[in-house]
Amino acid sequence: MTASVRSPADEIAAAVDEEELVGLVLEAVRIPSVTPHETAFAEWAGSRMEEGPWDRVRLVEAEPGRPNVYAELGQAEGRSLVLAGHLDTVHADDWVREWSGTDRADPFAGKIIDGEIWARGVTDQKAGVCSIIEVARAVDRAGYRLAGPLTGLLVCDEESGQPGSGLSVGMRAAVSHLFNGSGRAPDFAIYTEPTTGAIYTAQMGFLIADVTLSGKSAYFGTPELGVDALRAGHALLSELWDRNETLRTGEAHELLGERFLLVTHAESGGNIAVPGEFRLSLIQKLLPGDDLNHHADALRDIAANVADGHGVSADVVFSAPRDHGVGGTPDEVPPDHPGVRSLMDSIEHTTGGRARIEGAPYWSEKPLLRAAGIPGVYFAPGDIATCHTPFERLPIQELISATRTLAHFVASWCGVEQAARGRPEEEQ
Repeated sequence: MTASVRSPADEIAAAVDEEELVGLVLEAVRIPSVTPHETAFAEWAGSRMEEGPWDRVRLVEAEPGRPNVYAELGQAEGRSLVLAGHLDTVHADDWVREWSGTDRADPFAGKIIDGEIWARGVTDQKAGVCSIIEVARAVDRAGYRLAGPLTGLLVCDEESGQPGSGLSVGMRAAVSHLFNGSGRAPDFAIYTEPTTGAIYTAQMGFLIADVTLSGKSAYFGTPELGVDALRAGHALLSELWDRNETLRTGEAHELLGERFLLVTHAESGGNIAVPGEFRLSLIQKLLPGDDLNHHADALRDIAANVADGHGVSADVVFSAPRDHGVGGTPDEVPPDHPGVRSLMDSIEHTTGGRARIEGAPYWSEKPLLRAAGIPGVYFAPGDIATCHTPFERLPIQELISATRTLAHFVASWCGVEQAARGRPEEEQ
């Protein structure tokens, strides 16, 4: 019998060091990086990359005091790749309230419980950042170098929730710094948002609107002197809920499901008087092919019509612009794209299981890469369902498996060649 021959990609996947990887993740989660305070973690990530085989590592400010990390590796002969992730996490107030007085009270301690790492940001998405760092180390550890160019891209300002944050300042700057006018765009990208090891080829789009209806307040004993904004708000809510039903009856997406509109907050009144103002916030889910401007105009029209019918004024503000002025665009890569097929092969080769193609139940920054001509997917360990909650945790075996898969894919996609051993002999 002849022994099976391992490919370079197999060797590189096997070179992922489990202990080193877990150690990296524990170090990472112990450095708080709540938006917009990403600097310490960016400096840590840059230093760990500089310790590895990356050819060039730079910290470049996206805006004052908020750096991105750019790293480059590989030659110019093979297919090119971007591995992207974000440096920031959401705040940990909910975590502190939930676990106060217990051994999990510190959200940045990185407790290992039943084979899982518990910490704020461990899944979203410091595990993905550490996988990128470890993959480059595994290539070097196995004695290879990449033939095609690899860009490591770690950005600030992905998360929303903190005042003035969540506008993709980091990714906007990165696209401008690295990919605009620099020749041919990279061939493929993997953004290491959590996917439980599935490949997310499609993602929803969204728009978030804050609507204010302004009437005129008046003393309760003379209501005829006022203009009731709350009554107008009741009509607005009815119109928006009707629109939600209309959206839901449209054609659903195979991976992403139906469109919807969700009112997330409503507020009015407070004094013993005719309410002079009504405010609400909403989010609308969009599908690939939807036009954000069209849907934004539809919301403006609904608000304007209600205002005209009730003698109030309406103001509509789209408060979360990402890659678009009113929100974030949906995105989709065909499942038969060469990058998707290669990643599927790596999943099946390293895990022995069948690769899963799914849709992202979130919006992240891949459309900004796509706008620069770089198609891509999301792929990383971890379950988004635990993110932004006090139950965020990451199974260690899932971390190891996904990182081995990513290493196998990088080697397969970019191609590798044997690294030179030792110093070349001096010329005589």
